[in-house]
Formats: sequence, structure tokens, C-alpha cells
Amino acid sequence: MSASPPPSVRTPSAGPDSGAGPSAAELLDFVRRTAADAGLIASLPLDPEGRTWIRLDGPGGSEAWLIGWPPRTGTGWHDHADSIGAFTTAAGTLREHSLAARLPADGWKTLELAEGVDRSRQLTAGRGRAFGRHHVHEVLNESGTEHAVSVHAYHPPLPQIRRYSRTGALLRLEHIERPEDWQ
Repeated sequence: MSASPPPSVRTPSAGPDSGAGPSAAELLDFVRRTAADAGLIASLPLDPEGRTWIRLDGPGGSEAWLIGWPPRTGTGWHDHADSIGAFTTAAGTLREHSLAARLPADGWKTLELAEGVDRSRQLTAGRGRAFGRHHVHEVLNESGTEHAVSVHAYHPPLPQIRRYSRTGALLRLEHIERPEDWQ
């Protein structure tokens, strides 16, 4: 990501805070509405070398981000630990590769994945998805020429991100990032 992110931007929340936090459907509604805000999307500075971002106020105490993706960039395999989440492409096209399998939360370094767990979806502008806890995926801008922009929301705010490497069916936990690593 870019070395110095822009300041936070306040955006409207999806509704009153119920104390339990928003559902995945409410997060998806929020990211879709936010992605439709052309002024906000245009305010994101785009860097040809690395991802850029603006932190947003998500609904019900959730964490939200507006993220710019230069051509041929991606996240690598990761999960969001105990957070649920949603994201929507606001501009360009993103590809998500994910695993249709629940992984153990802790206590492992290497797993052999079963056949048939791979999923892939292309998300053009206006398309998004919600996901549950421990969802393992990678998000990519496969375009060789166009930036993509997306909106993401997580609840509870991300306690950590686990980063993985993958070789064929072998998934390996490489390291764990904490909020201070990306904020």
C-alpha cells in the first residue's frame, strides 16, 4: 500500500448501532451504497505503483476502506480472522479467488486443501459480495492498463489479517498482521 494514506472520510452509516454490530448483508448494503458515490470514488488518489486507500466510517462501529488498485496488483492469500466482511468494486474489475472451506482458526502452519474447494469470481463495477469469519481469499486487479477501486467493510474491526502462501493444494500460514501494521 502507499506510504502515507489520505485522512479519514466520514460516510453515512447503514442504520443505528444495535450493539451486536451489522450483519454481512448490512455491510454489503453499505459498501454498495458507498461505491455508488461518484464524488467519493473520484477523491481517492491513484498511484501507479501501489495500492492507495482512505479509511471510512462503516456502519455500527465497523471498519471500512476505499481502496485503489493499480494494474496487475493484488492482496495475496489472506483472511480477516474473526471479522465478517463485504466488498464491492466501484470502478474497473477485480477478481476474487477464494476457498469454499472453513479452515481451523489456530494451531496449524500448513494444510493440504481438498479437491474442489477453489472458487473464482469476477467483480465488475457495482458487483460485490459478503463473507463470513475465516474467509480465505485473494483479490486481484488483473488488468494490464486500468486501475480498479473498491469499498470494503469489516465487523468487528479487523483484529488481525493472516497471510498465506499457496502452492497447488498446499496452503501455508506465513505471518499474522495486526492493525498497527496497516493503519
